[in-house]
Amino acid sequence: MNYQATIDYLYNQLPMFSRTGSSAIKKGLDNTLQLCALLDNPQQKFKSIHVGGTNGKGSTSHMLAAILQTAGYKTGLYTSPHLRDFRERIRVDGQMISEQAVIDFVARHQTDFERIEPSFFEMTVGLAFDCFARAAVDIAIIEVGLGGRLDSTNVITPLLSIITNIGWDHMNVLGNTLPLIAAEKAGIIKPNVPVVIGEYQLEVADVFKQKAKAESAPIKFASEELLVEEESGIENQEAGLRKVVVYRKDGPPVLADRHLALDLTGSYQLKNLKTVLIAVDELRTQGFNISDEHIATALEQVRTLTGLNGRWHTLSEYPLTICDTGHNPDGIAEVLQNIASIPYRQLHFVIGMVNDKDSSKVLSMLPKNAIYYFCRPDIPRGLDAGELQQQAAAFSLKGEIYPSVKDALKAAQAKATDADLVFAGGSTFVVAEIV
Repeated sequence: MNYQATIDYLYNQLPMFSRTGSSAIKKGLDNTLQLCALLDNPQQKFKSIHVGGTNGKGSTSHMLAAILQTAGYKTGLYTSPHLRDFRERIRVDGQMISEQAVIDFVARHQTDFERIEPSFFEMTVGLAFDCFARAAVDIAIIEVGLGGRLDSTNVITPLLSIITNIGWDHMNVLGNTLPLIAAEKAGIIKPNVPVVIGEYQLEVADVFKQKAKAESAPIKFASEELLVEEESGIENQEAGLRKVVVYRKDGPPVLADRHLALDLTGSYQLKNLKTVLIAVDELRTQGFNISDEHIATALEQVRTLTGLNGRWHTLSEYPLTICDTGHNPDGIAEVLQNIASIPYRQLHFVIGMVNDKDSSKVLSMLPKNAIYYFCRPDIPRGLDAGELQQQAAAFSLKGEIYPSVKDALKAAQAKATDADLVFAGGSTFVVAEIV
């Protein structure tokens, strides 16, 4: 098979969560362990950092990868989902896995896939681990796909575990209370492996403390360790950078005499920054040579170094058009905070969602004075635009239906003046079609 035929095979033969939803999840780690055994357990051949949480785990993973690359370490990065190209999921020093490597992996193991019947995600995890072992990476950042305890990535024994935060998402799989969701995320905490929790949240902090104690895992809450002082707001950014100084609580700046400039400019990145810097503290104690200069240089160019897209991403200046992958209530709250910081005359909101999530929490949060452009992401799980329009009407959100994401964006940009703001989001899969 050529590359396109190989990708078609993977998408069509293996259950894929982004297309079919929770029916694609195979609970338990048996399939992944079988695949890893076939591959001679590649996950045991490289050092790793495991990153979970509800929001921010992708940005956190990319920031850490950028820092480690800049410090001279050969760095693997596994994230999901991809936006445009399957190969975005697996990178070494920012470079996507080659098409030939994907072809060869599937050709070698197609018979094994048919016997084991893995999910798309389980196969992709096996491919990533195999890639990192063959590349002899110094360290790999491994992002959890969904949850943690039963996620396919949870067969690694990392140097460090990270859990960014807990919010409402995938309740049909992870549980319908925040403590239940937290318990699933806490499943990546390993015996004697330090864990960094990004945000101290009263409702779930004890879940992490108890799990860490049970596993004899040293635990830190990044939000309790650091303060971020902003040099400029979004409206005053220079060259697309957000400038900050980070202090230890009751202490000096984290980087002596240095301001940090972030090319990931969403306000929520300030939370992720604290998590990343406490993670770097831990890596330094484990012998990693990461200087202040490495950190500052990397954080100015995370997008360039790692290929990250879709996080408070400016698509055009006239009219100002921004997209963001935030899609659950906490993610949308951060998006709305960013929108509120921008002066505009009228907000034009291009929105699409998936059909297996309760949309009411998100819709109830959205501004009623925006003009909405309803569309359906081009995946089987995409929520019909007409149905989304009806659901939105219950919350006094008004707008027209469009046949595709691109048509909706084109209409919004055509209607907007240069004094307006166009925002596109509601689903990762909306952003995937326009970045």
